[in-house]
This record gives sequence, C-alpha cells and structure tokens, in this order.
Amino acid sequence: MSNSHALTLTINGQSRSAENVRPHTTLLNWLRDQGLTGCKEGCAEGECGACAVLVARPDEQGGTRLESVNACLVLMGSLAGQEVVTAEGLGRPGALHPVQHELAVRGGSQCGYCTPGFVVSMAAEYYRPERAAGDAHHGPNGFDIHALSGNLCRCTGYRPIQDAAYALEAPPLSDGLAQRRSQTPPTPQPTHLSTPDGDFHRPGTLAEAVELLAVHPDAKLLAGGTDWGVEVNLRHARAGVTIAVDGLPELRTLTLTDQFIELGAGLNLSELERRLGHRVPLLREWFPHFASRLIRNSATLGGNLGTASPIGDSPPVLLALEASVVLAGPQGEREVALAEYFTGYRQTVRQPGELIRAVRIPLPLAPITGFYKIAKRRFDDISSVASAIALELEGGAVKRIRIGLGGVAATPIRGLKAEAALTGQVWNEKNVRLAAKLLGTEGTPLDDHRASRAYRAAMLEQTLLKFFFERTNQEVLG
Repeated sequence: MSNSHALTLTINGQSRSAENVRPHTTLLNWLRDQGLTGCKEGCAEGECGACAVLVARPDEQGGTRLESVNACLVLMGSLAGQEVVTAEGLGRPGALHPVQHELAVRGGSQCGYCTPGFVVSMAAEYYRPERAAGDAHHGPNGFDIHALSGNLCRCTGYRPIQDAAYALEAPPLSDGLAQRRSQTPPTPQPTHLSTPDGDFHRPGTLAEAVELLAVHPDAKLLAGGTDWGVEVNLRHARAGVTIAVDGLPELRTLTLTDQFIELGAGLNLSELERRLGHRVPLLREWFPHFASRLIRNSATLGGNLGTASPIGDSPPVLLALEASVVLAGPQGEREVALAEYFTGYRQTVRQPGELIRAVRIPLPLAPITGFYKIAKRRFDDISSVASAIALELEGGAVKRIRIGLGGVAATPIRGLKAEAALTGQVWNEKNVRLAAKLLGTEGTPLDDHRASRAYRAAMLEQTLLKFFFERTNQEVLG
C-alpha cells in the first residue's frame, strides 16, 4: 500500500510522484499544476470533454486498452500506479500525432480550447482494436463517431471534425501506443492517503473494503466517480473518508450460468457493453443512451444504483429485466430484488457497512424488449422520462410483461397497473391503448425545468404505444 503522503503514476511514459495529494484533488487540477495545460476545465461535470485524457486499462485478452475519461471527475487517489496519456503525450509541434494532423489540415481545430479533448477522444477510437466499418455511425475506416459524443464544442461545425475522424488509417506497427496494447496494463494499487482534509482508501480486496466500511459506515464509496466528481467540483462536497471500490477483483467479474447473468458492480459500462455483446438485447439497446462514451468508460452499474437517483438510466432497464442486486457486508452476502431495493428519494435497503457487489439478471430473458429515453438531446442528456419494456407472448396473449420507469416518481418504479392490465390479455392495439392510459397514471410526475407533469404522463403512454407498433405489431399480425 502506498504511503499516506504521496502516490506514483505514469504520465506520458514517465513516472511521476504526486506529493501531498488531497483526497478530493482531481486529475485535471493536478495535471494543470504540472504544466500539462492542454487538459482544460470547461464544465467540471464531465459533459464538455475539454478535460479528456487516456487511461491504460485491461482488455479482455490480457493486453491494454487505451480509454478516454474525464480528468475533471477522476480523483488522484484512484490513480496510484496507473498510466495516463494527455494530449501533450500524443504529439508535439513538428511531430504531430495522426489525429492532431488530420484535425489541423481539415479545419477541425476550432478555437483551440476544446481541441485537446477532441484529440484524446479521437485517439482512443484510433487505437480501438475492433474498429471496422458498420452502420451509419461508423465511417469507412470503422471510426465510431459516437466516440466524440462527450466532446460537445462545435465551433467549426460537425463536418470538419467528422472528416478528420474518417480520414484516419489504422495505426502503423511502429506506433508506440499501438504496441502498448499488447502489453499488460498496470493494476490498481492499494492506497491510503491521510490528510487534514480526510482519508482516501483503495483496498485490495472486498474483505478489506467491508472491514473499512464497518469502521467508517458513513464513508463515501467511489466507483467511476461520474456522480461524486460533480459533487466535489460544483458543490464543493467533501467526505471525511473515501473508499474506492472500482478496482476490487470481486466487483469486476462477469458470470454466465443457466439461471442468471451476473454483472460485477465495478465493471464500467463500456466493458459490460463489449463483454456482453448481444447476450442481453435490452442492455445493448440502452448502452448508447447512457451519457457519452467518456462517461461510460468510467460509470458503473454499482455507482448508478448506489446513488439511487430517480432519473438514473439503468434502473428502468434492470427493473424490466427483473434484476436483483447482490449486497456484501459484515454478515456476508444477500440478494435483493431491484423492485424492493429503492425505499425513498435516494434511499435504499442497503445497510451501513454494505456495498453493491453485483447485479443479477435472471434467465431466460423476455424475447421482445425496448428502451425509450425522452430527453432534450437524443444522446448525452439527462432523461425527463425513461421507460424499458420486456415482453413474452404465448399464443398471441401476454404471458409476461415488465415495465420499468424512471423520472416519474421519487424512485424508479415498475408500471404495475399497466402490467396487470395486459397480463393474460390478447396483445392487440385495443388492449395496449387501454394499458397505455393506465401507464400514464403511474408514479407521481412533477413539473420541473426538464418537463411538465402532463408531458411526462403523455410520454409514458406514447412509449408503450411505440413499443407495440414498432416492436410487436408485425409479429402479432403475422
């Protein structure tokens, strides 16, 4: 375990010592103090992408994946022993990186403030090994333009940036970072930082984490930091004790059995998306709607459920899948159905000393599913209403239907009235319209800056109707 005053990490290929780091110091602020000012603060909440950096992480084959993350949300204590690449580490004047070169010659460099963040996000996609041409979101070189969804500035317009992205060839064999992908990445180091501002712990095992929680039941549990980092930056929130759990091996498992799929609470959403593939179609549909790639490279299911936000995007999907959470604590593990997990606004059944170890999705899965997110932007936005539906038909009638809802009550909820009205009934337009009216009465939607109560109710109705006409009407009609 690193000592209580300093930690060591690798920045742009060089080992650096970070002295007297405070528990709430972000990577962004530390980098700028070191003179690496290409990393900039725009929004301080992980939305603009001006602070993007690359972090070396394990891939599924034992090599290294270079993932882009928001440096404004990463606390320094999470990086002990880790490897970071900034825009300055990619290229320099006279020796530009291919990404930097293409942005420059194609007029995509904008005013310059946000350009380093674009460079980093584009570099992450440049080095993505699975890059291949596909749907409309991928260029002829396989570049996924959604890799830039977390970089919001568009001073020059979209086209020059897209042109630069689609002009990138595969990395040459001589590229040092391309070679880095075949090497083993650094592993998270157990860490303890003790300062007058509080303590930061990164335990090495789940047992150690549970022991720490037993001593400090009010400690802040830190996973990807995409929620807590915002609180630290914008609301100047501070915790006396912070315990980082995202690197715990016990929280990074993905288990497939005949009865369930178990997703480790510490796996980031991008990892889950890659490793699950097509196994859970509803999750596959949902992943692109969760914030941006920059956020999904850090955010975890454990963190999203741990915050217990009524507008978190994962609960509606997991409720429709009839998922449960596995809680680990001093007395061992217990499994709680997600429908019984939320008890009030940002409140759950999780007891002091417990943490979320995993999420379990029972099998078999419902064969017909859909996810609907109503927001002001199609991607990278907070939902006004979210609805997930999982349906199983038998002989043209509803054998089982589960509807998960977010944004319409103090907690994520199930659309129980609509479910009850449809179960056992013929799946046709008449019955679906009646159930949609009931769905519009679910929860206690309110008027706020995102949407009115009436709009939310109307959108609930529309999601079920849209599901019927888009996902099942052709099947029902034969």
